[in-house]
Amino acid sequence: MSWFLGGIAFLILGYFLYGRIVEKILSPDDRATPCVDHPDGVDIVALPQWKNMLIQLLNIAGVGPVIGVILGIKFGKIALLIIPLGCIFMGAVHDFAGGMMSLREDGANLPKIVRKYLGRAFASAFSWAMVLLLLLVVAVFINVPANLIDKTVFPEISFFWWAVGIIFAYYIAATLFPVDKIIGRIYPVFGALLIVGSIAISVALAVAAFKNPSILADCEGFATFQEKNPLFPCLFVTIACGIISGFHATQSPIVARTMTSEKQARTTFFGMMVLEGVIAMIWAAAALAMYNIAPENLSFNGPQVLGNISKHFLGAWMGGVAIFAIVVLAVTSGDTALRSVRLSIAEMFGICQVSIFKRIVTTLPLVAIVSCLLWWSNQDAKSFNNLWNYFAWGNQILSVTTLMASSVWLLKRGKGLKALVTLLPGIFMCMVVVSFIFWAWPTKGQVWGLVPGGLPLGHAILAAAAVTALVVVCVVRRGLSLKEEEK
Repeated sequence: MSWFLGGIAFLILGYFLYGRIVEKILSPDDRATPCVDHPDGVDIVALPQWKNMLIQLLNIAGVGPVIGVILGIKFGKIALLIIPLGCIFMGAVHDFAGGMMSLREDGANLPKIVRKYLGRAFASAFSWAMVLLLLLVVAVFINVPANLIDKTVFPEISFFWWAVGIIFAYYIAATLFPVDKIIGRIYPVFGALLIVGSIAISVALAVAAFKNPSILADCEGFATFQEKNPLFPCLFVTIACGIISGFHATQSPIVARTMTSEKQARTTFFGMMVLEGVIAMIWAAAALAMYNIAPENLSFNGPQVLGNISKHFLGAWMGGVAIFAIVVLAVTSGDTALRSVRLSIAEMFGICQVSIFKRIVTTLPLVAIVSCLLWWSNQDAKSFNNLWNYFAWGNQILSVTTLMASSVWLLKRGKGLKALVTLLPGIFMCMVVVSFIFWAWPTKGQVWGLVPGGLPLGHAILAAAAVTALVVVCVVRRGLSLKEEEK
């Protein structure tokens, strides 16, 4: 229990203490934001701060801080320490810096920011990789909530493809309509459901742990999982959204275009990532308890364990509310992922999005690609696993890119050693993701990394160290050269 409560306390203190330090370095000021300077009535629209905070939270908090931690807690209760540390010093900094860069670049999406700060050569390949990743996100975040609805809400009938159709139709509508017409109106309702579900599971968990503290001890069944999956680098890919997620940097520009003041940035970007960390802690502890109470859950997949947690701690009715809250998490990330792709494609090709016709033309090819991904990923379990696996490490490539671009941005602005606030987590995550993609996941028939057969973990870490050193040299040189050009 002390690990859980201590982690929550650390997240709260980290927001007020370290958040202030990062705010001073990033320096939000009183300059006009995009929606104040030139609103367009579609994507650049002023919204109140409380609504922006809810939109940001629901955009970034997909299934990662729930399904990811249900799997990630198998690394042991050490995860309850790493989640708050990673969230404060990496994830929240990543989101804050990415949001501030977008604000300063007139609400620019990540490809445009990367092009400016990391160069055209890298940005050309990165932009299309990001678009593909976001389309994978859309497919994953249609699949997961549809499966949850099918397995937990309508277990007696085959409802999966109906759920897919309904969710996808909502995604398309949320992508095409002005941000304040659907997302701005429905998100407060979704946010309330998420808060109610999270509070309910945390209270029930606290009561159960007070009666029986052993349910939050490490489970003996974790040993097999830990033998196959080393803590480094696997934990930081498995628990992506609870610690750090590159996907968040693709969502922040949506809110950067609706904020009326830069002074709202710490609460909106840093603060909402901290709140996501709290959600991750709650579900990680709940999963740890579930594995101790009913060890057979160790052989179940994430959505099945989620359903069992909700029913065990909350009963059928309130458990259904908690499950629906998780469906909301997935849906409210998938809809803005598709919107983000539309905005990025439009930005890359200079397509004005004020006209509904141009928005439809931009969106139709994306709908076709996602439809193909949905069809392929549901051919069998292996196809969906491969879809999720590539999304997992591709997501962290985005986080490294955002942190390195942020470091160049800070160096260009003459921040000097203060740029370490983004460079150090960037170095760590570069080591994580490069190690992961060069290392072979020890399960036959799975597709995970880039090297056929993979490398031994020690060799993969050495290769990652070499790649990371080269990246750091390039980033520092780029930042200093841009600073000299401005003189």
